[in-house]
Amino acid sequence: MAHGSLFAILLRSPWWISLGIAAAIVAAARTSLPSPYFVFGAMGALPFVVICGIAAWRQLTAPSPTRVAATIEKVAAMSWRDFSSAVESAFAADGYAVTRLAGPAADFAVRKDGRTTLVSCKRWKAASVGTEALRDLSAAQQQEDASAGLVISLGALSEAAQRFAKERGIVVMQGAALAQLLRNLPAAAKPAAGGPTRR
Repeated sequence: MAHGSLFAILLRSPWWISLGIAAAIVAAARTSLPSPYFVFGAMGALPFVVICGIAAWRQLTAPSPTRVAATIEKVAAMSWRDFSSAVESAFAADGYAVTRLAGPAADFAVRKDGRTTLVSCKRWKAASVGTEALRDLSAAQQQEDASAGLVISLGALSEAAQRFAKERGIVVMQGAALAQLLRNLPAAAKPAAGGPTRR
């Protein structure tokens, strides 16, 4: 679904918001519709109940702040070869067909359910991401007729880049979202208490 659609926004919001909307629809149907038609009116709440369930599951299984920090630290220390392999494996594990791209604008094309997303992640360790990389991705998205664009980065986006991403519907994956994608990335081993620390 589109990143800015109502259901997409609700999926990113606390689960109880969707539940509240569903309850409001049921209450409105109860007070405004004759009894024989109440069930039909109340069925309008069903999509919001489903969204509530999905959002609750996502939030329940979201990585902890400690896990997010550990993942980001490990990702920051990776070479491009290791990081790109981890991203490719993560998308494949989530059911996407992944194709590596040779162009500078996007590194992968990931396909699922008839939708193609171009993924740019080669600048993942850049201190900041400006509009140039996003413009290149947007142009490649139009050229390839892709459904969406995705940028993976540890660095902050400039204000101009944030506005551009919002205008063009480009999703920026950072922090918890990146840790969730790379949830199967092995955690760094902790040294034994009192034992030597390996570098």
